[in-house]
Amino acid sequence: MATGTWVFLTIGGASVAVLALALLGTEIAHLGNPDVDGPIGLEAVAGFAGVLGFGGAIANELLGGRTPGQIAAAGGLGALAALPAGWLAARLSRAARDMPTDPTLTRNDLVGALGVVVTPIPSDGYGEVRIQVAGQPMKLNARAERPIATGVQIFVIEALSETSVLVETY
Repeated sequence: MATGTWVFLTIGGASVAVLALALLGTEIAHLGNPDVDGPIGLEAVAGFAGVLGFGGAIANELLGGRTPGQIAAAGGLGALAALPAGWLAARLSRAARDMPTDPTLTRNDLVGALGVVVTPIPSDGYGEVRIQVAGQPMKLNARAERPIATGVQIFVIEALSETSVLVETY
């Protein structure tokens, strides 16, 4: 195997390691200030360099890269393959980083939820209800002013805590 191929393989291997660390969230490039960011993310640079290295190694072997001109041509072919890969890595990492997520549910989100009694609610204690909040099924302890039997539909009128509610029949 030619020396140029080893160099390209080393570039590709190191870039894959950096890309894996960047995607896992270690934020290598943010050594001092976590708010430091540029127009090109670390994932895009690592993706570009990885394809440059591996593409250059393949091209170098196919060209029989023994002379500086052949090694330079192999590097050019690797760079040609790396441009779309770097662009794609930038787009995918930006999409993952900027993906909208729902806010965390709080006890205030429980009020107004509809559900069903799964363990009877006595007049002087707790039973259990199953409700859905923002598509998330939840099983909570429940109190009521009057006893409520299993299977009865309920309406949450107050959140007593994060795990218990005050309900009435629906």
